[in-house]
Amino acid sequence: MTRQSTAPLRKTRAAPFPADATPVRRRPLRRPLLLAAAAAALVALCLASLAIGARPIPLDLVVRALVDPGHPSVDAETQAIVTSTRLLRTVAAVLAGAALGLAGAVMQGLTRNPLADPGLLGVTAGAAFGVVTAVGVFGITALMGSIWFAFGGALAATVVVYLLGSRGRGGASPVKLALAGIAVTYLLDSLTSGIALTDPEALDRYRYWSSGSLTGHEDTTLLGVAPFLLAGALLALSTATALNSISLGDDVAVALGRRLGLVRLRAALAVTLLTGAVTAVVGPIVFVGLVVPHVVRLITGPDHRWLLPGSMLVAPCLVLAADIIGRVVARPQEIDVSLVAAFLGAPFFIALVRRRRLAEL
Repeated sequence: MTRQSTAPLRKTRAAPFPADATPVRRRPLRRPLLLAAAAAALVALCLASLAIGARPIPLDLVVRALVDPGHPSVDAETQAIVTSTRLLRTVAAVLAGAALGLAGAVMQGLTRNPLADPGLLGVTAGAAFGVVTAVGVFGITALMGSIWFAFGGALAATVVVYLLGSRGRGGASPVKLALAGIAVTYLLDSLTSGIALTDPEALDRYRYWSSGSLTGHEDTTLLGVAPFLLAGALLALSTATALNSISLGDDVAVALGRRLGLVRLRAALAVTLLTGAVTAVVGPIVFVGLVVPHVVRLITGPDHRWLLPGSMLVAPCLVLAADIIGRVVARPQEIDVSLVAAFLGAPFFIALVRRRRLAEL
């Protein structure tokens, strides 16, 4: 018979945790600072994009060309470079970055997959296939005509990748979705190349924007895609609270009153509009939607009410920085922005994949 100890149990009292040391209290202060710092960096990079190029232009002349075009110190050539060439290029970079960063954050939150990205999951390849099909098969060269094919290709690729990645035991997992996205991307790229090689006009257009070029766009082109980008951004931002619920699991989200079918449909439409419109204009740019949400998440945490707008501000900074680097490193030639963005984002992707535990978000 064992002898039970009669010593009284001592009550242990946890030491109080300092209120000012909790991340819950710190983060709300860091979130507005992030948005303010990102906005300031975005303005600085926009000015740098207007000043840096084959012909460097001082910042004071850049500002005068924007606010006072008739100033005597601003000659006609400087005015044309700033307002007709570099301004449109900068606007295209901001729109593309904001759309891709927001689309990547929505995809990662919806699938709880840290590898989700429009470029990695086949969405960008689907949009590119739609554009080349419109030009090479149906002879549609106008942007407002081919953009609908880009939307259709992006949506079809999203559905196919999700269905392939959800098959088998365990449902959709980060690795399965990534493998399905890579397979669909290679398939669509081969089909796109096949169509482009059989049609000279489609080949010319494919070679122009397949490397992700921000140059050569007119103001009417950017104004034409702006409504689609605005609609996609509003749809994406409206899913923020629902994505917070989904991050706790589908069962919890349903218990909290979320209608998962409508949420997924709204998110899929947002990603389709954002990715399709950007790809139709500037071509495929990868890794932006993958890298930026992870960087922003380190500061804002997983709350999508801050993560989504933060990604919209930080992603254009990455695209502008990549574009500026591409102008500088190979003067007087330029390196396309997608190549520089891939060079900057590939190490982050490798580090993310090599983690021993690739946990869901």
